[in-house]
Amino acid sequence: MSLDDSQISLTFPDGSARSYPAGTTAAEVAESIAPSLAKRAISAQVNGRHFDLAWPIEADAEVTINTMKDDAPALELIRHDLAHIMARAVQEIWPDVKVTIGPVIEHGWYYDFDRAEPFTPEDLGAIEAKMKEIIAAREPVRTEVWSRADAIAHYEKTGENYKVELVEAIPDDGQPIRMYWHGDWQDLCRGPHLQNTGQVPADAFKLMNVAGAYWRGDSRRQMLQRIYGVAFRNRDDLKAHLHMLEEAAKRDHRRLGREMDLFHMQEEAPGQVFWHPNGWTIYTTLQDYMRRKQRAGGYREINTPQVVDRKLWEASGHWDKYQHHMFIVEVDESRDGEDDDAAVRDKAATRVNALKPMNCPCHVQVYNQGLKSYRDLPLRLAEFGSCTRYEPSGALHGIMRVRGFTQDDAHIFCTEDQIEAECARFIEFLADIYAELGFPTFEIKFATRPEKRVGTEESWDYVENALEQAIRKTGRTYTLEPGDGAFYGPKLDFYLTDAIGRVWQCGTFQVDPNLPERLDAEYVGPDGAKHRPFMLHRATLGSFERFIGILIEEHAGKLPFWLAPRQVVVASIVSEADEYVHEVVAALRKAGVRAEADTRNEKINYKVREHSLGKVPVILACGAREVEGRTVSLRRLGEKQTSTVALDALVPDLAAEATAPDLR
Repeated sequence: MSLDDSQISLTFPDGSARSYPAGTTAAEVAESIAPSLAKRAISAQVNGRHFDLAWPIEADAEVTINTMKDDAPALELIRHDLAHIMARAVQEIWPDVKVTIGPVIEHGWYYDFDRAEPFTPEDLGAIEAKMKEIIAAREPVRTEVWSRADAIAHYEKTGENYKVELVEAIPDDGQPIRMYWHGDWQDLCRGPHLQNTGQVPADAFKLMNVAGAYWRGDSRRQMLQRIYGVAFRNRDDLKAHLHMLEEAAKRDHRRLGREMDLFHMQEEAPGQVFWHPNGWTIYTTLQDYMRRKQRAGGYREINTPQVVDRKLWEASGHWDKYQHHMFIVEVDESRDGEDDDAAVRDKAATRVNALKPMNCPCHVQVYNQGLKSYRDLPLRLAEFGSCTRYEPSGALHGIMRVRGFTQDDAHIFCTEDQIEAECARFIEFLADIYAELGFPTFEIKFATRPEKRVGTEESWDYVENALEQAIRKTGRTYTLEPGDGAFYGPKLDFYLTDAIGRVWQCGTFQVDPNLPERLDAEYVGPDGAKHRPFMLHRATLGSFERFIGILIEEHAGKLPFWLAPRQVVVASIVSEADEYVHEVVAALRKAGVRAEADTRNEKINYKVREHSLGKVPVILACGAREVEGRTVSLRRLGEKQTSTVALDALVPDLAAEATAPDLR
């Protein structure tokens, strides 16, 4: 504790504490510890808050001094300073450009500009060059706190109308209106920042692209130009990131979807997938695999309606909490003939429905049909549930982020003392599937009770301990995420890392005592009394659409043979081999291999190139020699060498490869 109001006590990571005058800056604290630390210091953590070295510390606090070796704060500062440096560079080149906002985002930053002419790729090069000049000048960064009136007057004088609007939107609750200068260029900013422009590594950033963005995200407001940049602590990290982006572009499921003729999207159905025969083959093959796995795992498959009256959503709580993600469907129940105008409605007879955004309330309805005993539990109900959720058009991304999707969804109804066993069982179930689909390792994140929650502390204690013990019984590690659980219960999320290092959240396991209460689910216990079951929400793949997108990008389109939509193309070299080509195709199809013939009057090299672009795993060429010897010339995708194989030996080998991993 401080001895008086003029002194404060600061505690450091090693547990030591020192007394300082109130208002001492973080820079002065660093200097008092060691001059060498002061030279390396870039910011501080004060009671967990990221703090500028120039800001005064007014009360007792726990303090850590950050240097460039501290990854998270260093990257935040580098990227934040670069946003300001880029805005300064733009206004130095084009003084009439108006600036708006420039936040830090994953891997970098963006800044929105109001400029009459569009930015070009050549402009980005000029901006980068100017930014490097500013960095090389090592100009000081300073900060001041202004009054609201002074800030508004300043921006009105300089004609920065967007900044005036931002200042006016800051709540008048005592929070400071802070200004920062990078050299003589000034901006409204909460901070923190570095101490001079030269602390930013000049060879570790790159401007990436320009996109349109409405001011304040409002389509009725001005369209601005958003310049994106990426930045890292050193050149090697930047090169690694750019290489990853190159790989990601090569693996982009949207491009591969066109090349492999898998699916398309169109504006008449935004965020919904038109599956082509090749893509639907992947979809149904994966779904059949999951259906077999779930059946073997003790799940009973059901199917529930897609259009459901608002009454159920009100009872479940989704109408109040989730309506902004729901598609509402109003139906005039008084319509009774083909000649009725659907656009004319009898308001009193109109029923308000919603396309289901999730399956859980409907699964409780299935559970509630008929009296359940404790002997019926655990009851595992699974559905390949088609769901529809509203996502902003700007958030849609191929088949990875859509409005219409199908989940490998399941809900387990169980007693409290069955939670641990069901959790452990699901982790092993999920691990087996991920391994068979080419992801032998995954990360588990354990999210515990949030600040706002329902239920007793004793119940939370029991359930959290059950999940923790279940993870440990499987011998797996996990990352704790305190406070990130759902309001009704803790959860486990399962993350996959793909071939180029990107992380995807796919599976989930959530404990829910709340929905059974709201929807009056019961079972008769051994004591003859009625009890509430717990409901365990779980998904393994998540949505089929997103998981197929992940698989396409993980394998760069070269899907495992059993999952490839076109497994074998048998191509003729000469027309005299056409009959034999069809014989080979028939033999492969009879053995369960997806095979097709290509007897077009084209050169064999042309056929090979075309089918290789379509990511066909195996191409078999047949000419006069192969017909005579009843062989084929085999080429696998990505290999330059071909081999001659006897047809009778090849068919069973390819049939074995075409078998799904759970059936081998």
